[in-house]
Amino acid sequence: MLIVLVGIFVALPVVLYGQFEEADRRSHELVTESLRKQDWLVAQALETQLMDRKSLSPAGLNATLAPFAGDGTVLKLMFQPRGGGAASGFYLVGSAPYAAANQIDAELAVLARHGILKSLADSCSWDQPVELRYQQSDGREEIMTSALPIQGKLGCWVLVSTNNSTELLSTTFGRPYWQTDAVRMAAVIYLAFAALAVLMALRMRGALRQFRRVAREVRSNPVGAAAFAERNTLPELASVAADFDRLVRDLHRAAANIRNSAEETAHSVKAPLAIIQSALQPLKAVVPPGDKRLERSAQLIETALERLSVQISAAQRLGNDTADFIEAPKLWIDLTGLLTDALQNAGDISLDKNIRFVRHLDSDVRVLAPEGILDIIVENILDNAISFSPSGSTITTTLIDTAGRIDLLIDDQGPGVDAGKIDRIFDRHFSFRPPGDSAGLPAHAGLGLWIVRHHVEALNGTVSASNHPGGGLRIHVCLPHNIA
Repeated sequence: MLIVLVGIFVALPVVLYGQFEEADRRSHELVTESLRKQDWLVAQALETQLMDRKSLSPAGLNATLAPFAGDGTVLKLMFQPRGGGAASGFYLVGSAPYAAANQIDAELAVLARHGILKSLADSCSWDQPVELRYQQSDGREEIMTSALPIQGKLGCWVLVSTNNSTELLSTTFGRPYWQTDAVRMAAVIYLAFAALAVLMALRMRGALRQFRRVAREVRSNPVGAAAFAERNTLPELASVAADFDRLVRDLHRAAANIRNSAEETAHSVKAPLAIIQSALQPLKAVVPPGDKRLERSAQLIETALERLSVQISAAQRLGNDTADFIEAPKLWIDLTGLLTDALQNAGDISLDKNIRFVRHLDSDVRVLAPEGILDIIVENILDNAISFSPSGSTITTTLIDTAGRIDLLIDDQGPGVDAGKIDRIFDRHFSFRPPGDSAGLPAHAGLGLWIVRHHVEALNGTVSASNHPGGGLRIHVCLPHNIA
């Protein structure tokens, strides 16, 4: 988006310049055509007066030109006697506005310096439009627009038409469009706005970077004193900073409420469960021997109490873990070392099944997470793999650190999961564990993999499961690279 905005910012003046230059060109053409027609009409009017006269006094010629001058138009009547040849040159015989005798030499010098006299001498049939900007000796700038010949009996008359540049400031006669005052003023204003925009962008960038630093501090140590409003440097973002601070406070309150609710719920339920468990023992003692129905009822009650106790403990732990995601400091956890220790512990607790643990771990893989969260993820996945692995089988753990993500794969050689139900193994209370007793009830509450998914997603990662073609299940955890 920033590149698009910069592109628009750069392209806009180019496009506008092209449009304005085209408009000026059209205006230029209209003015040129209008001036040429005007000069042509003046030449036609003069032709009838100059054609048959054998002599004209300078005062008479000036008076003849005077009615046609005005509105910034300056007329100069040049004359080359017939038969004089190019060597005789042209004479300035009249002008309007009137030019004093002491000004004529200076004006002729200007015309000669700009090559106008030479052009008139080369051809007395020059009637094409001219756009020549030049400066008189008195500092006045003029723009020559036409030189029209008038052939007479006495010689060749040439009417040179010029205009005061102040009368043609809306066009670019005699100079490139970019040299006009309007374009230069527009460029100055544009550059000023560009500098202001860059300054505002830099200030905004600095303020956003400050926000980012505060957010990282809050993320790494949520219970710290970092505040957006206190460290904001841009007044325009004051309300946003205050809203962020309120959001952080709300998150702290939510974390405290989650933790308190988990503790209170566990405490309020565990006490009645303990009473029921205690009351069940005397009832089991008085069950008549051989009464299978009562024995099974007692077993069902006891198993249900155990399962409920497991669920309450798991819910309490999950509540505390959720609160820790919000309030616990985020640390750079050495996932390689954590997996090494977890696999060592898993081997110790599964000695009776003679499970072999193979590991392929990239070194020094680190993840930014609350302390203990990654332990829960790894322990629950390994616990699930051990539960379904037959004796003498192998569990393989692979940790790969790439440029964009971290992949953790744990493969077992168990029975796998039915293809139609594999998407449900991360659901709450869903379990395929083997029966734990003769009653046929599951030995677990079905929360292990659900907690894994909950924690992985809280770390902005994903978790999935897939069956191996030859048997066994793979749990794949993908975590993003956290930016410090």
